[in-house]
Amino acid sequence: MHHFLNSIFFATNNSLSIPLSLYPSLSLSLCPNGLIAIDKKEKGMQEMGASGFIVLLLVSCFFSKSRGAVVPALIMFGDSIVDVGNNNNLFSIVKSNFPPYGRDFINHRPTGRFCNGKLAVDFSAEYLGFSSYPPAFLSREASNEDLLIGANFASASSGYYDATSVPFGAISLTRQLSYYRTYQNRVTTMIGKEKARVLFSKAIHILSAGSSDFLQNYYLNPLLNIIYTPDQFSDILMRSYSNFIQNLYELGARRIGVISLPPMGCLPAAIILFGSKNTSCVERLNNDAVMFNTKLENTTQILMNRHSGLKLVAFDAYQPLLDIITNPYDNGFFETKRACCGTGTVETSFLCNSLSKGTCSNATGYVFWDGFHPTEAVNELLAGELLGQGISLIS
Repeated sequence: MHHFLNSIFFATNNSLSIPLSLYPSLSLSLCPNGLIAIDKKEKGMQEMGASGFIVLLLVSCFFSKSRGAVVPALIMFGDSIVDVGNNNNLFSIVKSNFPPYGRDFINHRPTGRFCNGKLAVDFSAEYLGFSSYPPAFLSREASNEDLLIGANFASASSGYYDATSVPFGAISLTRQLSYYRTYQNRVTTMIGKEKARVLFSKAIHILSAGSSDFLQNYYLNPLLNIIYTPDQFSDILMRSYSNFIQNLYELGARRIGVISLPPMGCLPAAIILFGSKNTSCVERLNNDAVMFNTKLENTTQILMNRHSGLKLVAFDAYQPLLDIITNPYDNGFFETKRACCGTGTVETSFLCNSLSKGTCSNATGYVFWDGFHPTEAVNELLAGELLGQGISLIS
């Protein structure tokens, strides 16, 4: 099953690793240089698995000459999908640095990740050869040499729309960008201007936002949903997205990936809060997500055309997660509507705690850990999907 996956390591220094079980239609052979190669067994392999994986092999062979990870650093911005603990140190009502969060993480300790274990970006870091994870910028671990593999500026309940973060005490994207400038200054002081410039330009920058803008702001805020249609609100978010990418580019970032909205209407909490009495996905929320994601792809292409040397990828998280939800048994899951924590409906953050009654004992068969966030098992699958989509960021 997917939660017993083994990884293929493409070099002795673990410079690039891939979860083999994500690609059952592949066979192994040894390259002349000692690396592991993979050949297709079937012509019916999905497009991403075929083309993406072949390119990935070529990239892995190229990077076998280097030591360490495929890229020098990973840098994260956004919301709870990628937050690894920045909210722990804030006066925020949205935290997850207590049990049962983190019960399946390293040493079974909560870290501030909104999951029972690893996030998709944690798996991505492992696949790319990092032996540790970029630290939360506001944590004690974010000091000196630890910052040379990157940093995480994400904050749960932040969004493209800066006002989204205010009621929750989260770090807005504007403020995250300010922290990034501070980070760049610290790194430059440590390794010098030219080495720092290379690090920033070759580092992969990941952005995840938008869910909180809709689920924790737009749908609940009459000042917004009366004045703006979902389409108009998405346009506002697109302007913020464009400005953010423009600012990153001016700061030297050249490899950036942005994660799309998930099927918001299928999140357990969304079904309870915005759905009818049945337990089906809320269609209008999913339609809004599809509309937003289309704008995100179009805007991403415009930005790519506008900025020389910019590699910008819009990661599709919507379809892979929807496929898992609609075909759970094919992916090793049995529970798609109820989350593991508590009643499996709305419990998130402080509502998901060690006293929450009904929390499942084994989350590996659940798609959702709490009312809004996937389990570690799902994050592992999503990380493999996103890696396949992001080949251009490492080639």
